[in-house]
Amino acid sequence: MAVDKRFENLLASYEKTAYFKWMKGEGLPVVQGHGVEDVRELPLAPWPRMGGKGCFVQLHGMEGVSSMYIAEIPPGGALNVEKHLYEEVICILAGQGATEIWQDGGPKRMFEWGPFSLFAPPLNTWHRLINGGREPVKFLAMTNAPVIMDVFHNSEFVFNNPYQFSDRYKGEEDFFAVGNKRYERGMQPIWETNFIPDIKSARLDSMTVKGSGVEITQFEVSGNGLIGHISGWPEGRYHKAHYHGPGAVLLGLESSGYVLLWSKELGTRPFQDGRGDEVVKIEWKEGSVYCPPNGWYHQHFNTGAGKARHLAVRYGSRLNSVGFMVAGKRQDDGVYLTAKEGGTLIDYEDEDPEIRRMYAEKLAKAGIKMEMPLLKR
Repeated sequence: MAVDKRFENLLASYEKTAYFKWMKGEGLPVVQGHGVEDVRELPLAPWPRMGGKGCFVQLHGMEGVSSMYIAEIPPGGALNVEKHLYEEVICILAGQGATEIWQDGGPKRMFEWGPFSLFAPPLNTWHRLINGGREPVKFLAMTNAPVIMDVFHNSEFVFNNPYQFSDRYKGEEDFFAVGNKRYERGMQPIWETNFIPDIKSARLDSMTVKGSGVEITQFEVSGNGLIGHISGWPEGRYHKAHYHGPGAVLLGLESSGYVLLWSKELGTRPFQDGRGDEVVKIEWKEGSVYCPPNGWYHQHFNTGAGKARHLAVRYGSRLNSVGFMVAGKRQDDGVYLTAKEGGTLIDYEDEDPEIRRMYAEKLAKAGIKMEMPLLKR
């Protein structure tokens, strides 16, 4: 079965779920596919429940465990107050403003944000986003709403539940201060912080096991299982291919390039084995998003001038583990280990030769020098 037809059939099945029925009922555009060239340019529609404008982005690789929406707040305006039983991670794409957070009977806290700030309203807290400038605010929000709504299939329960998760948030005055707790757990650099002022300038940690010059820092936010990481890598280089479970969405922040995606069923050398036509190629730049399906290898390439940087919002918390994500990586550090070591990573020496040839050709056309290490074959 062709790849596109396979995902069409899958999406038809998802439309029977409680989350998809709720999403359709919101009356917003729903954008589908493997990726979107620039989420900042998507058409938005009035969103009565939220009080601004928005659209849903439902990518193939979300597979019923994550969701995304883009929203806009008019100049000087604010969204409606809301709370919900699903986790949410918000990245500001443009504009500046503030968020109010509180629980019934507790103090109301406020923190300010600007372009490419990131935060997560603690689970089931009241919150409101306010535009503090003269230009519209646009933001991207990732959630695990499909899991929660499909379990309870009752929107009243999801949006109007009185329970307070005081183990996650107790109204602390400094809750949204920038965290300074950094450490390693296993092979993963961790940063515990409930607010990142600018994900484009955040300090990253060396993680060359993922590729030449690669830097990655995983952030843990608001006691979530839905968290993320920021990655960067130099001009003229690319990541090693790897796979994991569903639901991870990547947002381009700096430079430009492309990503290759292919099912692990095609093996580690799909071009060499005559199945290159089944490999999906997506161009990315600042504002692009894409989402690898479950068990699909994906490999990120920088073909622009300057260092590349991505944001990934995903499951994979080391503090609040989610079982299917651990299984998808085979173990906590599975994406950092090769198949020979029990992981899901392809070393440069073991990858399909066509991958590096294609990359060299792309760089040559752009007049950029390839800085990849020599292969040890």
